[in-house]
Amino acid sequence: LYVPTTTYTHSWKSPLRHCTAVNTMATSPKNNRRVSTGAKDQTRMRIEHMEAEREERRRLMQERKIERAEEEQRNLAAGNPGDVDFIGLVKKWRDEHANDELSLETNEEQPKICIAVRKRPVSEKERKVKDHDSVTCYHPVVWVHNAKLKVDGITKYLDHSSFCFDYGFSEKSTTEDVYQHSTLPLIEYTCSGKGGRATVFAYGQTGSGKTHTMNGIEAMVAEDIFHLLSNGDGPNLDDTMVLVSFFEIYGGRIQDLLNKRNRLKVLEDGKGEVVVTGLREFEANDPQHLLEYIESAQKKRTTHATEANDTSSRSHAICQIVLRDKNSQKLKGKLSLVDLAGSERGSDTKSHNRQRRTESSEINTSLLALKECIRALGGTSKHVPYRASKLTLILKDCFTSSLARTTMIATVSPGASSADHTINTLRYADRIKEKKIADIRSQRKKAGANNEEIKPKSRPGKRAEEPVDDLDILHSTRGETSEDFYDSGDDSEAQDIAQLHRTVQNLFEEEESLLNLHMSVIQENAELLTEEGKLLQGVQSDSVIDYDVDGYAHRLGSILDRKTYLISCLKEKLDAFRTQLQREEELSKKVVSLPGY
Repeated sequence: LYVPTTTYTHSWKSPLRHCTAVNTMATSPKNNRRVSTGAKDQTRMRIEHMEAEREERRRLMQERKIERAEEEQRNLAAGNPGDVDFIGLVKKWRDEHANDELSLETNEEQPKICIAVRKRPVSEKERKVKDHDSVTCYHPVVWVHNAKLKVDGITKYLDHSSFCFDYGFSEKSTTEDVYQHSTLPLIEYTCSGKGGRATVFAYGQTGSGKTHTMNGIEAMVAEDIFHLLSNGDGPNLDDTMVLVSFFEIYGGRIQDLLNKRNRLKVLEDGKGEVVVTGLREFEANDPQHLLEYIESAQKKRTTHATEANDTSSRSHAICQIVLRDKNSQKLKGKLSLVDLAGSERGSDTKSHNRQRRTESSEINTSLLALKECIRALGGTSKHVPYRASKLTLILKDCFTSSLARTTMIATVSPGASSADHTINTLRYADRIKEKKIADIRSQRKKAGANNEEIKPKSRPGKRAEEPVDDLDILHSTRGETSEDFYDSGDDSEAQDIAQLHRTVQNLFEEEESLLNLHMSVIQENAELLTEEGKLLQGVQSDSVIDYDVDGYAHRLGSILDRKTYLISCLKEKLDAFRTQLQREEELSKKVVSLPGY
């Protein structure tokens, strides 16, 4: 059969639409096949177009792949391996803000509290795991570029966080640059002969370079102190002694690193003066002599492995250099160089034993107390909570004296994997100069729109001001600065953290009390044993023919009663210590992570 095939096209020849039938394809009656007589089939054209687009995409993807490989090689050569896209976003941001950096020389006179931040270069360990640089220091602002993915899980972007400080030192800055701007003014102040008390703190996550920075600063301090005493306008070496002591606070214990790690005690007398009993001071006659003492002590410092670092500094190391008059022994100046313990969060010690957990809790408490003491130093607070930790108690005169000056050097790691730690460190440093700690007695209700404080009324025969606990003060500030301590607003978690801090403090106190009592019992038992031997010798000696049986029985009974009493006291103290151990175990299970500092 001959079947004509028609298609309809439309043409506009008049306001009315007409349809014209056009024969575009025919079927051969011989082989019954369709033969195209017009333009290519539209479907075929679309397929060819799609194939062309696919080839173009493949070509572009191949070119992009080659470009990424070349870019990755350039990043590796520059010492900044990692995700090419994130590195590109950071580079683009830096190019746009390159003119924001100020000169270090533009700073005015150093304030009473100086906060400096130092970023270290990317380490070899970070290069191996391709951990790219995510921190930018454009003095005086420090930026953290946190790598993020959008909701689609594909699109990459950066979350920028910025903090402004007195000084911001990039990876290009040397330790000498940090020293010249942040520490040298304090050395000059200490050597002025006015009795100034200067303190330099190095703070940061383990592995961020704080100990490296402090070691370099200590070497330059040794040189400049003797240089200023020899050539300055203040005291001179003829009438001034340079004394050095070096000790650490580890797990609630104080150990003299220049005297065989002997255990020390910190006491506060009736006048409020804090004394570290048993601490030895050594006189240094020249810079090399002073540096030898410092290096000798540094080798004995306590370190342990944590999840954040294989050799984490688990103690606060305190080097004190004191200038005294040779004749009157009057204090002319005091410089404290404090290398703080690693500041990794409590979650980084989750798999460790009780000793590591209690160390972390003690470090956490001391850093909280340190921050509040420095904040109080720069304000008008009536109370400085220096008794909240042994670290702040020892450094009491650095916070309460009107002649005190402080520098905090916060060190940060550049790696993207450390971004959370870096932000935590920067927040700690930033809050030191924020709103000052409020006196716990003024944290009650506020009166009226002008927020006047309601002062407690005094009762007859009683003092209006009741003594407060400094550890309570730290946690009482939660209402004003909750983000300082707690990541969540859960009151029950906050109470658990406060109880954990208190329990760990009690645990250290009970441990020290138990050890002291145990030693005393051993010594007294030794004396009683000697007396027993003499008593028995007086009865069984060959030269003894007769003896006072009643006297022997009475004295032996007294010795046994005393031994029984000593053992019962030691047993009671041991039970109290075990109770604190059990309490710490229970609270450590409730507290998933210790708060930020």
